[in-house]
Amino acid sequence: MKEKGENTENYSTVTDAPDFDPSADAEGLYNAMKGIGSDKETILDLVTSRSNAQRQEIIAAYKSSFGQDLIEDLKYELTGKFERLIVSLMRTPAYHDAKEIHDAVKGAGTNEKCLIEIMASRNNKQIHEMVEAYKDAYGSDIEEDIIADTSGHFKKMLVVLLQGTRDESGVVDADLVEQDAQDLYAAGEEQWGTDEAKFIMILGNRSVTHLRMVFDEYEKITELSIEDSIKNELSGDFETLMLAVVQCIRSVPMFFARRLYKSMKGLGTADNTLIRIMISRSEIDMLDIRECFRLRYEKSLYNMIKDDTSGDYKRTLLNLCGGDDDLAGEFFPEAAQIAYKMWEISSMTKVQLRPTVRPASSFDPAADAQALRKAMKGFGTDEDAIIDIVAQRSNAQRQEIRQTFKSLLGRDLMKDLKSELSKNLERLIIGLMLSPAEFDAKMMRKAMEGAGTDEHALIEILVTRSNEEIHAMNAAYQAGYKKSLEEAIQSETSGHFCRILVSLVVKILNERMGLNVFCSRTNQELADACNAESDDMEMKFMSILCTRSFPHLRKVFQEFVRCSNKDIEQIIKKEMSGDVKNAFYAIVCSVKNQPSYFADRLYKAMKGLGTDDRALIRIMVSRCEIDLFNIRKEFKDTHDVSLHEFIQVETMIVSRSLCLLTLLVAVFSSLCGVFFSHGLCVSHILLLLLW
Repeated sequence: MKEKGENTENYSTVTDAPDFDPSADAEGLYNAMKGIGSDKETILDLVTSRSNAQRQEIIAAYKSSFGQDLIEDLKYELTGKFERLIVSLMRTPAYHDAKEIHDAVKGAGTNEKCLIEIMASRNNKQIHEMVEAYKDAYGSDIEEDIIADTSGHFKKMLVVLLQGTRDESGVVDADLVEQDAQDLYAAGEEQWGTDEAKFIMILGNRSVTHLRMVFDEYEKITELSIEDSIKNELSGDFETLMLAVVQCIRSVPMFFARRLYKSMKGLGTADNTLIRIMISRSEIDMLDIRECFRLRYEKSLYNMIKDDTSGDYKRTLLNLCGGDDDLAGEFFPEAAQIAYKMWEISSMTKVQLRPTVRPASSFDPAADAQALRKAMKGFGTDEDAIIDIVAQRSNAQRQEIRQTFKSLLGRDLMKDLKSELSKNLERLIIGLMLSPAEFDAKMMRKAMEGAGTDEHALIEILVTRSNEEIHAMNAAYQAGYKKSLEEAIQSETSGHFCRILVSLVVKILNERMGLNVFCSRTNQELADACNAESDDMEMKFMSILCTRSFPHLRKVFQEFVRCSNKDIEQIIKKEMSGDVKNAFYAIVCSVKNQPSYFADRLYKAMKGLGTDDRALIRIMVSRCEIDLFNIRKEFKDTHDVSLHEFIQVETMIVSRSLCLLTLLVAVFSSLCGVFFSHGLCVSHILLLLLW
């Protein structure tokens, strides 16, 4: 399998043009800009089909032939983002990096993300050339300018990286690998406080090959990935920089795939970031970046650029991108290496699941029962009082409150809450008051009742629950709806999708299956399944994915990449479709990283117009006492915004929309306040569950 970083010149999208004639190109550009207006199509096609070295020859030929500065002429003729992109392409890589650093530190603020991206991803030669270019272009020392504009450990690590002294020999000392891993452990997880200097020294100087081995050894010692330890021990821009260094050590293309995704997702585009990366990587590893992008985000970089940009700016970026991987269907060696490493990390790392809701101290169920009754007596309801009690008690404590409410007051708490609350607030409070098994059973019922079926909800619940949780849910469904869950699923779904769900409902995963004994046999079964006809493939996948334990599957999927140079996710996306594909893909994502799977589900529930309130409530309620803290971390890592902020914005938008609608309909009637209040209450309780 290809070692990351090797032979990357074979993975560029911009190469030397054959039969190159700099004088002819210079004349072509001159003609495209003379007269009124300019021929932008000719300019972008010519510039993006020449290597940077050839562009420098064109600049010299242009001045020699016409006595003018080509870059100045381009600036004069072009405008906006298109001008910025074309002009940046005409600079050498070193001068382009120097300008980006200069722009990042000049003026009132500092663009820390730009500093981090460049300093974490460049090799020694690129760093040294950038330092010289900066001095030549701006007459000042880049180190002095960075020191003047940054502070603390963040500044120290930038200065270390700026020296360009990372060991690039490729020689690895096994004893030093073990020592570095122990030193990192001693500097962070083992002690109270963190020895940041040790992290800076090791991560800033050791070779890429050496550090990959250190990270593997570190995981064996701590049962934590180095990324998780950095998140636990460091903070702020220093944490972000160190994570970027680790990501680049693991895979520079995957690091840039993440950066490109974040530059385009959501409202607006970070054009400076998009331009900088597309230019700087087009002659190095853009093909690898494209495949890593598709591997991680299930969409080609080409199509995301196409959807997110426009005009000549878009055409130029697409030329640099070089092609649409969704059409090509290739799987480059770099992506296979990344997939293998992902599964290796997933199988080695022991994740400590952390809830956000814990049992309340000094718990008094009688006092809580009385307080809830008081909040619902008389005219109006004290929603805040209900929220503060329900959201800050564990589920076991809520069950005690339910029982005490009935024994003390002779009333059914659930019925009282239903009569006093409405809409999403009622769904959320009632969901929290149900036992986990009752809640799951109710969510399954809601997903199947009525005209349509919520297949995504069925998949999410059945894929992520343990044997014990599935069995408890089955019993609760039978007790609550006088029908088995298996029968309900069979009446609402069909075909292979129905068989997959039923297989999960009668879940008998062997959670103690010996990994080494069965792994190679299962891997062969999976390989055979991939070569089967469509119907056979789906049945064979079901027999493996729905019956093997998650630890077992992690090992199998890792071994599958090693043997086939393909990832199981790629096979599922390419060979399957519809609900069957969604179900198998959810299993694979959950096996790899279940908190990340839920983070993605939450993001999809809230992004775009409208919010999938049922999905939002279902996940927040079901995970708050299991792993919502982990989900929060994954959400922030992937989407660059905290789950807290995202919920606050999305639920407030819903509240305001309802309020405005009611204003228009009721013309300032008192109903307006009711809608607005309930919307705010939903936001309030969801945020309380996050703490």
